[in-house]
Amino acid sequence: MPSSPEAARSSELQLAYALVFITPALWCVNYLVARWAPGVIAPHALALGRWCVAAALLAALAWRELSDKRHLIRAEAGRFVVLGALGMWVCGAFVYIGGRSTSAINIGLLYAASPVLIALASALWLREAFGPRQIAGVVLSLGGVLHILAKGDWSALAALRINPGDAWIFVAVVCWTAYSLLLRAWPSAFGGTARLALIAVGGIVVLIPFTAWEALAWLPTRWSWQAVGLVLAAALLPGAAAYGAYAYMQRVLGAARVGVVLYLGPLYSALIGWLVLGERIEPFHGVGALLLLPGIWLSTRR
Repeated sequence: MPSSPEAARSSELQLAYALVFITPALWCVNYLVARWAPGVIAPHALALGRWCVAAALLAALAWRELSDKRHLIRAEAGRFVVLGALGMWVCGAFVYIGGRSTSAINIGLLYAASPVLIALASALWLREAFGPRQIAGVVLSLGGVLHILAKGDWSALAALRINPGDAWIFVAVVCWTAYSLLLRAWPSAFGGTARLALIAVGGIVVLIPFTAWEALAWLPTRWSWQAVGLVLAAALLPGAAAYGAYAYMQRVLGAARVGVVLYLGPLYSALIGWLVLGERIEPFHGVGALLLLPGIWLSTRR
């Protein structure tokens, strides 16, 4: 019989590996929100509303810890603002802005680069072990992603064109990489839920002035029940739940292995498009999955 710490560690690993496949599904809800948002709610207003709701929910869940450790918040306040700016402002509003003027294949290709950046930076900066098996998994996963995004026609990749929307998404990809690494590199006195609540508050601090500028100078929002519904959907699933799961997986598995969960995004978005939007699932999705899923297994295997 394993000792109690060993059993606890085994349970943590099982949950973390399960979340590898659950978390991308939560993030895919954001694709639907982004698709329905234009004409309903402005990008910064959506990001601000999303994280206000998520922060309130997370703070309620971690209220006792936040209260007991309130004297420690000031020491990490700067880090919370930096992480909030990267994860909640840039990876929130910038994605909604970029989605207005770039194609789905461009967004997918740019986001597919994020796990590679995380893996390389983790090996170089955080000194995380990342051997030949994990490298093979990254290559397989990237091949599956490219096959799905190219719809089985690899010559289509040569037709890509850079536009302003691509630039917004590329900045978000780089900032997500930085968020993932800093989340791992910076120790915290707070548990996962409490820390995420404080990071969300840091993001809100950064989002408020940009949301005000957006409303006054660029794109005012007329609030409606549809807008409120989009905010709640983005806050609960790709917000609090997905970010919390991501932080948990990073703590248990490490930044390099967890970064590969983003490869499941194109596959899951195809399923959601079929179930919710009536889009067809084509043979290239199956071929991509045959490359993608073994790649996920190799990349996350210890």
